[in-house]
Amino acid sequence: MRLATVTVPLSGERFQVTYDITAASEADVRKRALDVAFEQTVEFPADLTPEGDILEQIVGRVEDVHPLEDREQTWRVVISYAAESAGTETTQFLNVIFGNTSIQPGVRVHSFSLPTAMAALRGPRYGREGLRELLHAPRRPLLCTALKPMGYGSAELARLAGDFARGGIDLIKDDHGLANQSFASFAERARACADAVHEANARTGYHSIYMPHVSAPADQLLERALLAKELGAGGLLVCPGLTGWDAMRMLADDDRLGLPVMCHPALIGSFTVSPTSGISHYSLYGLLPRLFGADASIFPSWGGRFSFSREECASIVAGSQAPLANFKASFPSPGGGMTMDRVQEMQTVYGRDVIFLMGGGLHRQGPDIAANSAVFREIVEKMA
Repeated sequence: MRLATVTVPLSGERFQVTYDITAASEADVRKRALDVAFEQTVEFPADLTPEGDILEQIVGRVEDVHPLEDREQTWRVVISYAAESAGTETTQFLNVIFGNTSIQPGVRVHSFSLPTAMAALRGPRYGREGLRELLHAPRRPLLCTALKPMGYGSAELARLAGDFARGGIDLIKDDHGLANQSFASFAERARACADAVHEANARTGYHSIYMPHVSAPADQLLERALLAKELGAGGLLVCPGLTGWDAMRMLADDDRLGLPVMCHPALIGSFTVSPTSGISHYSLYGLLPRLFGADASIFPSWGGRFSFSREECASIVAGSQAPLANFKASFPSPGGGMTMDRVQEMQTVYGRDVIFLMGGGLHRQGPDIAANSAVFREIVEKMA
């Protein structure tokens, strides 16, 4: 027995989420799609859902179902949702996109559009053009490296940071494993590394920036980011899998900080491990970081020590620049085992609008880190 008819004040605006759903038949996939439409909105039995606007507008609407030719028993399904179901909150927007359905096997988020209310968000503060301007690098690929290994003290990490900067590495970030440990406390490390980079810039004329890892406990996150700026940081490294996606947006939006943000994939990788569940590479590493304010998104490149394919990496590049409201394009930042001899090969997929991230590969070239970094920069300057 249905509840009474309900009228809801709605604009009529809808946004769309595209899913890939695994099913044995078209009848099965249509049933699964309808289940998703209910689960992601009212989470209520269909036969009991009130008639009127709740049943006709609030419940997700299956707009299209068609098979994927290159994937057996997989259908691409488009479901639209009332803009009001997400409101103006990014957290609720994520909840509507995938919420409970993320627990179900055989459903994968492929892509999504934004309601008008979400288009009012800032997105990346700098984006590609702004970051290029900040780093005085108008055309060539940008260069990034990580301070490691964990266990070094602040003085040793600062020495490395200075060497990288003297060699012309643009973005010198903490490794994501560096936090506030006894061997390199956050404040001591951030001050020492920022000072080393500034001193190197003064000597070379380069414009390198140091980006400390600020993924602190929730009640310390903003305080740590503000301290990073006070100590001379030129940007922030954030792991949204650790802090929460909207915590990254908060830091990106805060005008007291006004710093570029680099998104690290720690703890979110399981969303893309299965080809039939989770979230697509295009959305997880391309669209979502932009929605939540990241100017650059780190991910494992194909051919490294992780399992991403060349096609998956190309899709991330597509997501980093696809139309998304008025949001700026972000930088894809492939890493994960990159070596000097692969720069040209990788450039064929990533183009010039990329941040090449090389960590251990710079050390493997020899003990002179500044010289190794200079060789890296020389290679990419030829791509300008």
